[in-house]
Amino acid sequence: MFYAKSSRYCLKLGQHVDDPGNPPCLKARNQTGYARPAEAYAHRRSGQTSYTQPSTVRVPEAVPVTTGMGTQQLLAPTAQTVQAYVDYYEGTQVAYPVPPQPVIPQYQPPVQYQVPSDRVSTGNLYLDRLLGGGFLRGKTYLVAGETGCGKTIFSIQFLRAGAQLGEPGIYVAIDEPTDQLLRGLERFGWGDIRAYTSGGLLRFLDMRTHFSKIYMRDLRKHIEPRYVIESILKEIKRTNAKRLVIDPIAPLIYGGSKDDVLYAREFLREMVFALEKLGTVTTVMTSEIPTGSKQLSRFGVEEFLASGIIVLSIEEIRGQIYRVMFIRKARWSPVKPSKYVFEIVEGQGVVIRGPLVDFM
Repeated sequence: MFYAKSSRYCLKLGQHVDDPGNPPCLKARNQTGYARPAEAYAHRRSGQTSYTQPSTVRVPEAVPVTTGMGTQQLLAPTAQTVQAYVDYYEGTQVAYPVPPQPVIPQYQPPVQYQVPSDRVSTGNLYLDRLLGGGFLRGKTYLVAGETGCGKTIFSIQFLRAGAQLGEPGIYVAIDEPTDQLLRGLERFGWGDIRAYTSGGLLRFLDMRTHFSKIYMRDLRKHIEPRYVIESILKEIKRTNAKRLVIDPIAPLIYGGSKDDVLYAREFLREMVFALEKLGTVTTVMTSEIPTGSKQLSRFGVEEFLASGIIVLSIEEIRGQIYRVMFIRKARWSPVKPSKYVFEIVEGQGVVIRGPLVDFM
């Protein structure tokens, strides 16, 4: 069943056979040959129950292999992909090839990387190179994603990179108390965060505590945009901050319901314009995307005000779960809309592994 009569090719031997009546496998060979010696068949006629095969068997050029799906295919062995297992036909040990596993290229950061003067590093060298040097200095960026995608880690990594460069930063905490956030960052492996806070390079601003007195005194349904904006600008000037993170942006609008879209849009527009008017503060706003939704923000205006949009998601590919980064928008940056697989690595943060297409 291994001999193709039309092509005179023996699949078992992996070679052409000129005389099928006298195949090479019936000829005696030394112990390094693939074919069995003629004595291998003599034990049948003599009634013997066993026969000692040669200790070494040559790997054929191509062998039929049954895959897990039950299909037959021919695979050519190579030195790197050959593994030995037992062929139960005649008890002969044959080295069969095993398909190679896909190798995912790993990003190798450059030894030296100079950030352009009009850019600020995101804290991720891979992303910096994709964006042409990092975020535009003095502009606003939106990081959107569902719960658990890494928005907070991305934001803190951005501020931590600035602190390492001597650029003060402010983190406006909305959903999580500052002490609880700091303990979580230390457990993550960023033990230097408290050193940066004590040294004045990082400032964690709890907005609930910051505005509680104003809220109770004036008895407003929500704080007017000018109070929020003036408070943030005052903190920026006091600390000489160069980086700002608002995580997330939607709850910052006290009393703003989903129906009050006009108020929310006006609030965000005034805040972004006031921050960018400074020209020295690069801002990252995070927005939580409802599970299963295709929208990028809560009020539908954040993406228009931002100079760039980075969407973080979790996707299933061939039964494997991956974290995926989608660069949706990057104004004045030489990058096309593309997706990249990333991991959250303890002590490092967001680490991009490569383009999504390499994992498919």
